[in-house]
Amino acid sequence: MSETSSESAVERLGTVREKIAAATAQADRPDGSVTLVAVSKTFPAESVRPVLEAGHRTFGENKVQEGTGKWSALRADFPDVRVHLIGPLQSNKVKEAVSAFDVIETVDRDKIARRIASEIADQGRAVDIFVQINTGEEPQKAGVLPREADAFIAQCRETHGLPVAGLMCIPPADQEPAPHFALLAKIAARNDIDQLSMGMSADYEIAIDFGATFVRVGSAIFGPRDYPTA
Repeated sequence: MSETSSESAVERLGTVREKIAAATAQADRPDGSVTLVAVSKTFPAESVRPVLEAGHRTFGENKVQEGTGKWSALRADFPDVRVHLIGPLQSNKVKEAVSAFDVIETVDRDKIARRIASEIADQGRAVDIFVQINTGEEPQKAGVLPREADAFIAQCRETHGLPVAGLMCIPPADQEPAPHFALLAKIAARNDIDQLSMGMSADYEIAIDFGATFVRVGSAIFGPRDYPTA
């Protein structure tokens, strides 16, 4: 049995927290300046509950429907939890997403921004908005192209009245992540944005060195995922 499978999620959570603290200190950043988003996508509520009971309160989900179903029950016992949507958002899921999530990290087109703004007004909810940047300009990946980022951020703010709180990126899997993290930080700085969601299980320590304020870590906490084969 591997170390990952033999350890509990709570034990692995502790290890990740220690590594985040060490990377934060190494980067000469204030203690607590990096928030761990425990990515619970594909894991059932019973796998998440021990991590909640250990005191963790920030989680990430990829799909609106899965996140809604899982967290509607868990929130009853843990009302102070904050759940981030970190997967692509379809326009027909915006109403549900605004109702169910505290942070939407994947805003990347005008239609979605407009509908989110409308739903926030209708529902009276305070939802943090992050713009996803496709730093690798990968055609199969969601996100605003870097050269269009400034204009899109301005459009979200000025046309739709969305207070863009942060930026998010997912670097190409076959490239070094550091240049992509540096690019995201540069775009954020020139747009007066101070929250950066970047870094996952394999590279979150590098992301912290480049200014990440949120790191999205799933398998290093919950273990390998069993994706459907069909």
